[in-house]
Amino acid sequence: MRRLLRFPFIAIGLLLCAGSAYATPDLALDRGTAITEPYALRELDHGRFDLGRVLATARPADQPLTNDQLFALPSMAPVRKALDEDFKRYIQSQRAHYPGDAIGVGQSFDIQLFDHALLYSADTRFVLAGIVSRLDRAYVSRANCGEVRLVYRLTRLPDFAGNDRMSFAGSDLSTSARLPMTLNVVLKAKKDHDVDATGATLACAEIARRWLAAGELTETGAELASKLTAKDGPLDLIRPENIDRLETNLQIAHMPKSEAHEFRTDYLMKVFDYHAPGTFEEAPMEDQIDRERLLADAGLRQEFRAWLLQPDHFRELDRGTILIPEKFLARSAITSTPVGFAPSDLQPAHGLVQGYGASAEPTFQENDIVTALQKAAESNQPLDNIHSVAGFERRLNDVSCSGCHETRGVGGFHFPGVDWMVPKPSNVTVVPASPHFLGDQVRRREIEVALRDGKEPDFSHGFASRPQTRGSTELAGTDYQDGWGAHCYQASANPAEDDRSFASWTCAKGLACQVMSPVTRMGMCFIPSARNVKAVGSTHD
Repeated sequence: MRRLLRFPFIAIGLLLCAGSAYATPDLALDRGTAITEPYALRELDHGRFDLGRVLATARPADQPLTNDQLFALPSMAPVRKALDEDFKRYIQSQRAHYPGDAIGVGQSFDIQLFDHALLYSADTRFVLAGIVSRLDRAYVSRANCGEVRLVYRLTRLPDFAGNDRMSFAGSDLSTSARLPMTLNVVLKAKKDHDVDATGATLACAEIARRWLAAGELTETGAELASKLTAKDGPLDLIRPENIDRLETNLQIAHMPKSEAHEFRTDYLMKVFDYHAPGTFEEAPMEDQIDRERLLADAGLRQEFRAWLLQPDHFRELDRGTILIPEKFLARSAITSTPVGFAPSDLQPAHGLVQGYGASAEPTFQENDIVTALQKAAESNQPLDNIHSVAGFERRLNDVSCSGCHETRGVGGFHFPGVDWMVPKPSNVTVVPASPHFLGDQVRRREIEVALRDGKEPDFSHGFASRPQTRGSTELAGTDYQDGWGAHCYQASANPAEDDRSFASWTCAKGLACQVMSPVTRMGMCFIPSARNVKAVGSTHD
């Protein structure tokens, strides 16, 4: 059975998370790790970082690529085909699950689909909404120094009387024209055999130095864009030949609460690898275990169990640096919101681990996890995150694409991006990033500093629900870590009953953990009221 949150205040919690990017604006958490200044992004989008220039370099800069033109490119034909097929499968699946529900485009339907035609319309295009440094992913390929992601947001093109319909600058837009889909162009931070201006091999230290230096810039708009793309700027190194893959995230459907189901929004996520001479092909998604195939194939389940329980792989899972073999992975995923506090078959690992909702013969028995934990303790290499069966299952969920996006996202997105098309971009209510994204910047910046200084970085990361602070106090008291709206774990009156994987997930002084799921004892930090203080327990400093 699909168990979702039934709390009347969950909408408040989601809005709280969505608004958190402005709760502590003085922190500037994304300095040196992302480019979110709206006027600089507008300049970059109007230049060589227009999606058309990135994917089809021969296009002139003053002719942005509309979606009908984008999906007419030969390189994008496999992308369109795969998206169309997933739309069909999703509709068939929903009709099978909810035969009494009407499904279609518009608010009159029980299951409200994204208007598929907008994907290929001459009235939409993908607009640059942010640029993100992912040098913290250098563990995947040291030779490429990690990744840089160009995040584009699907946007309607309003037809302004007397104005170029491609230009939004100076328009009278009062509301955002953005649609709920992002397309990430993922590039290698350093292409194979790249060299610097002197002809020497380009070092990861130099790339990290450029990003950290960019975080200290105070300019805005065209001046900032110019410095970012200058010969010593981080974007000077970003070229079409660095492209590694495309990642798409689309809000495929919305379901208002009804007798058949709870309120829910579904997102379709896919990955397309780049192959020479210039095509994108559907690919397995990193660490996105194919739950349905594993549950249906006993032999594959046992093979996965044997592989993951190997000490080296178990430790990599704990650190968040695991790379699960493709044979166990899915090529698409549906991620849903609100999900994450309570066990649900909408989660990628649900049913694979012994416990609530597990199958008759779960892939991982409690004894499997206990034995793996004992081996790790005996090896003198203690684990950082997994200390229990529940910790193992949560980690298996949140290393996947869908499991991570179901945790502390803005809807189903971690980086909705900046909307520079509205009159006052700095005052928009749609935040550029989720609490999970912002809380992870301390870790990402520390890795950049280590790379710059020629030190060995610690590429590990904590659970998606709670940031890994690396000893920094920068996040203390904020909703990114333990402030109002932060995710927390309700402690028991008997400390021996607390789950060691989550015992440190407490709330800042003056707040209490209000439990969302009695099964997991997970909740959110709120100011305790007289009527609920007994139920939620005491505050932990």
